[in-house]
Amino acid sequence: MTAIFNIPAQPQVPIAGSGDTFPVHRIFCVGRNYAAHAAEMGHEVDREAPFYFCKTPSAICHTGSTIPYPPGTENYHHEMEFVVAIGKPAFRVAEADAMDVVFGYATGLDMTRRDRQQDGKDKGRPWDLGKDFEDSAVIAPITPASEFTIAKQKIEMTVDGVMKQEATLDELIWSVPEIIAHLSRYYHLQPGDLIYTGTPSGVGKVLAGNSIHGTIDGLAPVDLTVSAPE
Repeated sequence: MTAIFNIPAQPQVPIAGSGDTFPVHRIFCVGRNYAAHAAEMGHEVDREAPFYFCKTPSAICHTGSTIPYPPGTENYHHEMEFVVAIGKPAFRVAEADAMDVVFGYATGLDMTRRDRQQDGKDKGRPWDLGKDFEDSAVIAPITPASEFTIAKQKIEMTVDGVMKQEATLDELIWSVPEIIAHLSRYYHLQPGDLIYTGTPSGVGKVLAGNSIHGTIDGLAPVDLTVSAPE
């Protein structure tokens, strides 16, 4: 059989300090994984289990990009995130063994059409229009796990030089091993999977002309500029 149109190239993320790349298989995102963010969104912290939404690999956007303000929204938000890159298959992995499947880590942005997400919440519908759209999964180069140990690193983000989000990685409600172990109960995690682990408080509007700069101590920063709508 012959494909009737060209098959799109698989998105790839650079690996810091290397000429190699990390092909993206899937993108999982953890919801409300910082207590202060859950509170600012009007929710109690759910400590029974983490919950997730997904973005398609075509949502990948490389750091340093300039992208148009997205269509269909008047309330476009930034969400700074710590990203985990999976490097080995994992199915029903024990929490104690979960870190063995991590390839590396990156800074990222979960860009959100907040009004469309709220539509889904209000009507009991999926969040896809609010979360899964072009250029909504911004990511910096991935740092190998051998060069980074999760501790109390600062995670911060500015818009046009003004601090908007700041926290530390030890404030995550669900830790990286807990997330991997839990996700692997429901999915056969594969090399190329990315997990955006949740955003601190301080999410807010992004306007055309704004520039975002996000940092996590020890990782490559993430930058994004938003231009006028198409």
